[in-house]
Amino acid sequence: MRKAIAIAASLLFSGLLTVTSATRAENSPTRIADVRDLPVLLTENGKLAQLLEIRIDHDGPSADVTVLTPMRAERLVLERGTRTLEMAVPAVTANTPVRIAVEQGGKTLASKLATLRPVRKWEVYLQQFSHVDIGYTDSQAAVERAHWRYFETAIDLARRTAGYPPGAQFKWNVEVLWAVDSYVRQASAENRMQFIDAVRRDWIGLDALYANELTGLCRPEELGRLLDCRNQLSTEFGLAIDAAAIDDIPGYTWGLTSVLADAGVKYLAFGPNGDEGNRIGSSLRAWGDKPFYWVTPCGRHKILCWSPQEGYYGMDFFVKKDTIFQRLCERLRRLEDRGYAYDMVQLRPSFSDNGPPTIELSEIAKDWNTRYVYPKLIIATTSPMMREFERRYGTTLPEVRGDFTPYWEDGAASSALETGVNRAAAERLVQAETLWAMLNPGAFPSDAFRCAWRNVVLFDEHTWGASPGMYPIGSEAYGAVWRTKQGFARDAEKQSHALLNAAVVPVAAVEADKPVAFQVFNTSNWSRTGLVTLPENLTVVGDLIIGPDGRQAPSQRLSDGRLALLAADVPAFGAKRFIIVPGKASGAGGAKVEGIMLSHAGLCAKLDEKTGAIASLRMSRVDADLVDCRTDMGLNAYFYVPGKDPADAQRNGPVKIVVKESGPLVASLLVKSDAPGCHALEREVRMIDGLNHLEIINTVDKRKIDGGRKEGVHFGFAFHVPGGVVRMDIPWAVMRPEVDQIPGACKNWFTVQRWIDVSSDHLGVTWATIEAPLVELGGITAETAWIETGKPTTTLYSYVMNNYWHTNYRFHQEGRTVFRYVLRPHENGYNALESARFGIGESQPLIAMPASSDGPPVIPSRFRIEPNDVIVSAFKPSFDRKAWIIRLFGINGRTTKHTLHWNGPAPKEVWCSDFAEQRKARVAGPFEVPALAVITLRAELPD
Repeated sequence: MRKAIAIAASLLFSGLLTVTSATRAENSPTRIADVRDLPVLLTENGKLAQLLEIRIDHDGPSADVTVLTPMRAERLVLERGTRTLEMAVPAVTANTPVRIAVEQGGKTLASKLATLRPVRKWEVYLQQFSHVDIGYTDSQAAVERAHWRYFETAIDLARRTAGYPPGAQFKWNVEVLWAVDSYVRQASAENRMQFIDAVRRDWIGLDALYANELTGLCRPEELGRLLDCRNQLSTEFGLAIDAAAIDDIPGYTWGLTSVLADAGVKYLAFGPNGDEGNRIGSSLRAWGDKPFYWVTPCGRHKILCWSPQEGYYGMDFFVKKDTIFQRLCERLRRLEDRGYAYDMVQLRPSFSDNGPPTIELSEIAKDWNTRYVYPKLIIATTSPMMREFERRYGTTLPEVRGDFTPYWEDGAASSALETGVNRAAAERLVQAETLWAMLNPGAFPSDAFRCAWRNVVLFDEHTWGASPGMYPIGSEAYGAVWRTKQGFARDAEKQSHALLNAAVVPVAAVEADKPVAFQVFNTSNWSRTGLVTLPENLTVVGDLIIGPDGRQAPSQRLSDGRLALLAADVPAFGAKRFIIVPGKASGAGGAKVEGIMLSHAGLCAKLDEKTGAIASLRMSRVDADLVDCRTDMGLNAYFYVPGKDPADAQRNGPVKIVVKESGPLVASLLVKSDAPGCHALEREVRMIDGLNHLEIINTVDKRKIDGGRKEGVHFGFAFHVPGGVVRMDIPWAVMRPEVDQIPGACKNWFTVQRWIDVSSDHLGVTWATIEAPLVELGGITAETAWIETGKPTTTLYSYVMNNYWHTNYRFHQEGRTVFRYVLRPHENGYNALESARFGIGESQPLIAMPASSDGPPVIPSRFRIEPNDVIVSAFKPSFDRKAWIIRLFGINGRTTKHTLHWNGPAPKEVWCSDFAEQRKARVAGPFEVPALAVITLRAELPD
């Protein structure tokens, strides 16, 4: 999404040359107006020289004069006006006085005495690449084929320039591996090996990430999948890929550092959209030309990060050959004026989005390096450049720790339905992997899972649609690009369901003339109790459910015909069987509706009769209301912003509140209303007996907006938690706004994974969001001025829909979209493990699958971990089907030692591993999980 940057053409070279005195002969029409040194070194008569730019004002008739410097004299004719020339002087290594004079016929007309300062020996590294937009400039398929051609063109150009001087030889950086993935699969054997050989020769540099990803949208396991292609290439071809690149996008989630470090990727070169470009906040002001080490959440690793001030617009320096010298000199002077401490400079020249390689930069570098000794132009791939920079300056770089909260994730709200679908597909794939590990690890369909994960990743890639500048909005071509993008989420949804269903085949059987049975699976590493809903067509025999212990289980027929079951104490990585028999539901439970109130033994909620928001939320054992009554907002309040000014926000119309579920297991109230921006708005609030939380199901029937108008939709939650601290779940980390954010992070909105906790030392609430990832704090802040410093607050806004972008993202959306939230009040302070378990449980619910009534009543846990105070983020078969992969996250905030205990045949051996599922070090006993660390184990399947 490139936008030209306006760069001033004037030279701002002040600061290195100090003018100490200036003289002009009496009545002389000539004066030396200015003397400025240029940041270049060249050779004159076999010696190093540096250049002066001399500006002479002449207010008289034409005059033949001689300009004198310590190295040379140059004759010229001065006409009335200003004349600027460049002249060489001997290079200095310390501050040195220099006299410049203008003479005519042996008479001095003007002179200046200045102090000349040394010129730094700059090296300008040029990272030549094509920025990969998967779509935008053409259809996704056409873009992919174009990059295949670019690989072959790059190899040809590298061959043609192999005889050029070092630094000018052509090199091509492959920014992301999306097109490489398909190229090596479809290319002939000869072309494939030619490509791999070019990588080994450093003609082509491969950077580690799969795509220019909106990393804040990624689920934790999805974030790891960004390195899958890199890992496969490393394994299959022995390629060492230790650098990553990401461009255009401003800001990246903190957990990215964890997955990069896990893969042995030590470097991240990034280039956001330019400072005059699209919605980048202070990201470049904070980090442009300010390399730093980004420390992982666990504090045990760090990634060297480096972005040029121009972002990925480095090619602007080379578009016009007659301005290259001025632009580079200006660039280096700005660095010097800012106190830039390094002699290495990075530019990321991309001719255009999805643009082809050309020989032009090699020709420029060859000509430049022939003329000038310094600055040197060095065409390089990412890894050697970063490695050299680290070698020289690594010990001097600052270290920062926190979230580089990203900006462009807000565009995902322009397709709220598909964003929710993709989030669910990613969670479902994790659960499907767990079921395969539990039931049939040796038959794990690796390729099908890779394909499904690829679709999840491609939906969260930063390109949403076609450029409206190239394809008119509403045109067939414009629509086709969006349909392909939409298809990534839809295909991932279908694939995840299919893989989930296939996993349970070993225990799933529906038999005629036998009771209808279901296995309820728990894919988490702790015992769980949860609500399961069974489809109406499979529960026609009755409403009575018998548990594995032969007792009636709590059940209730819902108003939509489904049968609800409270499955209690389902073992970790295990299952319980339930049988449906003729008869009425158990009738047990205390969930009830009284007017506009919902309650059970642990909670009580009251709705606002005018707005439909939740006006009161109380726990039975705590004398406190979790709703901030100082405002009329409440919890789950609807806001529609027509345009961009939050002051214009509108609420929903008059409400009708009806009972939807009357209890005793499930009790709910349905709030119906008109609402601006919608055909209709429905908000269901429900309680489930036995579960100490409140569920919200919002259905927005969105009206399509036309005419280029802008809009935003938000749901507000004004919590009353005095002294409360906000903590957000992000991939592989927990972030406190302001406290755990690095400079340049976005504070107008945040991208949340599963939960936010708002807690004081003795009271709090954990808020889970299922479909909608974006959150604002304290107010509707999306389109306000960039927030530099956030203020403490306990008010959240779920930012669910928008169309604010002028390019790339969708310009309108319509139809029914569901947004679900779950609120868990708690009477103690923040507990990281409980918050994480709650959030995961709501996004990865218990799974009910048809099963044989003759099957085992309980499938016990396949293994347990002690102490069980970490999160098992993944329990899956290895891609080679030879091992179980167990991925742990140290959510508890402290380093602890753990032991695995197996139920049934134990693995042959256990190894420390990584996302590539390699064997690293044997685990013979207890193993350590550091705080906020990601630890992967590989347990070899028993014979």
